[in-house]
Amino acid sequence: MLKNNVLRKDADFDNVYKRGRSVGERYVVVFYIKNHRDINRTCFLASKKVGNSVRRNRARRLMRESYRLMKDRLPIGYDIIIIARNTITGRTFFEVDKSIKRAFSKAGLLKD
Repeated sequence: MLKNNVLRKDADFDNVYKRGRSVGERYVVVFYIKNHRDINRTCFLASKKVGNSVRRNRARRLMRESYRLMKDRLPIGYDIIIIARNTITGRTFFEVDKSIKRAFSKAGLLKD
């Protein structure tokens, strides 16, 4: 059974990249666009620049956990792509969490 809150289609990715907005932070880049649905769809990416598969998977796990803890403070109806920068390697959860929160605050998506 597939989760309905995950971006999967190439067309959806293209839409976010081409028409959406982006915000960069020290360890992550966040792309986002309104999707006019009643859910947020997300995706967590780490390229080979981040490192080997162990480092990429750890980066995605850190980003996913940070998002999970703050998703209740985000507005509904967005497609969100969170991309790890190569500087994320070797960072703690608290550093990554702080970076993601700053990115969402810059984007104006984080409610207090």
